[in-house]
Amino acid sequence: MDFLNSLGDTGFVLVLFSAAVGSAFGTMAAGMGALGAWKKCYLQNKTAPFILVTFVGAPLSQTIYGMILMNALIAAPATVSGVVKLFVGLGGGIAMGLSAWLQGRAGAMASDALAETGKGFGNYMMVLGIIETVALFVMVFLMTGLK
Repeated sequence: MDFLNSLGDTGFVLVLFSAAVGSAFGTMAAGMGALGAWKKCYLQNKTAPFILVTFVGAPLSQTIYGMILMNALIAAPATVSGVVKLFVGLGGGIAMGLSAWLQGRAGAMASDALAETGKGFGNYMMVLGIIETVALFVMVFLMTGLK
């Protein structure tokens, strides 16, 4: 039984690791999209919109959510088993990481669209916000379940 409870310590690491990996992939995807959009602007002698950096940075917040869930796992009552902590950490981290990665992919598309049209920033941010909501829901619902 001690071995199973010690698995909870792995959950602390996995939640932050998985969320951070997703954030890295998300910022990479959005960054490549922004670079391509800026390149198009320069080739067309258009002003390159600096605001595309917003799309690149959006996936970083999922790492913060992973850290918050990690701290909640560490502070969880002793009645929460290590196996539960392991699965909360692993599942929550993967869900947050996927949210970040897919948010970055949407950010890449938003960069291309905004650079080409110069319009729609608010609409693009709403889409990224909806994707981010998945990570927030995962964090809140899992933290609520740890009580």
